[in-house]
Amino acid sequence: MRRLQPGSTTPEASPLQRSPLVLEGIDLGPCTRKWTPDYLGHVGGAREVKVHVASVAQMDFISKNFVYRTLPFDKLVQRATEEKHKEFFISEDEKYYLRSLGEDPRKDVADIRKQFPLLEEDIKFPKFFKEEQFFSSVFRISSPGLQLWTHYDVMDNFLIQVTGKKRVVLFSPRDAQYLYLAGTKSEVLDIDNPDLTKYPLFAKARRYECSLEAGDVLFIPALWFHNVISEEFGVGVNVFWKHLPPECYDKTDTYGNKDPTAASRAAQILDRALKTLSELPEEYRDFYARRMVLHIQDRAYSKNFE
Repeated sequence: MRRLQPGSTTPEASPLQRSPLVLEGIDLGPCTRKWTPDYLGHVGGAREVKVHVASVAQMDFISKNFVYRTLPFDKLVQRATEEKHKEFFISEDEKYYLRSLGEDPRKDVADIRKQFPLLEEDIKFPKFFKEEQFFSSVFRISSPGLQLWTHYDVMDNFLIQVTGKKRVVLFSPRDAQYLYLAGTKSEVLDIDNPDLTKYPLFAKARRYECSLEAGDVLFIPALWFHNVISEEFGVGVNVFWKHLPPECYDKTDTYGNKDPTAASRAAQILDRALKTLSELPEEYRDFYARRMVLHIQDRAYSKNFE
């Protein structure tokens, strides 16, 4: 077990109880040795799946610098293992990313045991939550070099690295103010060489970094921002569960990324308050907005976090 520290992967104690952890030596079943490209292609066969296709390594969900395409599963696995493609949609070095979906994504959550039942017996989920807390299990396949945008999820999850290697960079929820957020996602794509002229506050965000190899499991607490880089072709499974009571979550959320209902209501109320403030002259609007910020800090900010 390794606790992540800022700029380090050394196993030192962390002041935050709900902080990321890398779990090693967990019994995951035979998936880590069985899920070769040939095996996956055979099991998945010609079943069609919807995939992200990008001509660049850094995927951006805000600007949508990728397209959605449909491929037979065995073709996806084949292409995702390649550096150069004879068959392609955009370019011969395009990248592929599969994020499995429910049967009807508008109503059903992803569950590898239902969408890929032949793989169910190969993998064991870590038993660190009650069965009734389970939300989804998301099957992921990534091309070498692919980098997913920095974002947060509203539920706790385990990132199970079945095959391949990943580098994961995380940021604490307390550093949200430095990440230039658009919804749940950060505008800063190149986290290793950020444009500090455009994003000067990003330099203040502390990064927690780890490397995952086959068989490693990363615990990502809800609200922790994470950016994932596939260092080689890899297969992973995210297992999400409800850390909060069920009534806290949006019942229409099939992806696990909608803010808790109370947070959504509070944001709507804040929008109305800001609209009301806009009726004031600039000097008064600025003064009362600052008072509102101080009031929020006094009433809602926690003193239990660093």
